[in-house]
Amino acid sequence: MHVKKGDTVKVISGKDKGKIGEIIKILGAKQQVIVKDINVKKKHVKPKKEGEVGRISQFEAPIHSSNVMLYSLEKKVLFGVKVRILKKTS
Repeated sequence: MHVKKGDTVKVISGKDKGKIGEIIKILGAKQQVIVKDINVKKKHVKPKKEGEVGRISQFEAPIHSSNVMLYSLEKKVLFGVKVRILKKTS
């Protein structure tokens, strides 16, 4: 996969196109990633016990890794060390 956990990425397609976030989890078998505050879904949860109140929980749903690209704001130049950077900013 072209991105890793902890990378800053930009969404290039879908409803969150143009948003920037950090990868918090990789789902390698499905080639999907979970990005912080991107593709947020709501789930209505029924009460389990008597007297408990139902609620609406929010969570980040996975998106395919082909819909994100590595993103960096600064230019990184280190001699003798491999550094992953965005090609457009170098």
